[in-house]
This record gives sequence, structure tokens and C-alpha cells, in this order.
Amino acid sequence: MKYSDLADKTVAELEAMLKEKKTELFTLKIKKQMMQLQNTSELNVAKKDVARINTAISAAK
Repeated sequence: MKYSDLADKTVAELEAMLKEKKTELFTLKIKKQMMQLQNTSELNVAKKDVARINTAISAAK
């Protein structure tokens, strides 16, 4: 996901995406704890996506 993809979305859409990504991040963390996560780089990608969405939300307000 790139920031340019997020720039044209509304705040409501961004907040919905943020909730979805935070849920995904939570499940990835749980899988890591239970040794079920094969690709640990997914955690970094999810964290960066959350940060990008938060940046887009603060820029839109």
C-alpha cells in the first residue's frame, strides 16, 4: 500500500481501513507468539500500513 493510494480516500474510509489493519496486525502477533507465522516480514508491512493510514488521517483533518 502506498500513501498516494490513501490520499484520495475520505476520513471514514481511512478509519475503516485502520480498524481492519489493526485487527490484521493483532492476528499476526498472535500467530507469531504461537509459532504459526511463516513470514515474519508481514508484521513490518502491517505496522507500516497502520502508520501510513494514521498519517493520511491526520493530513485529512
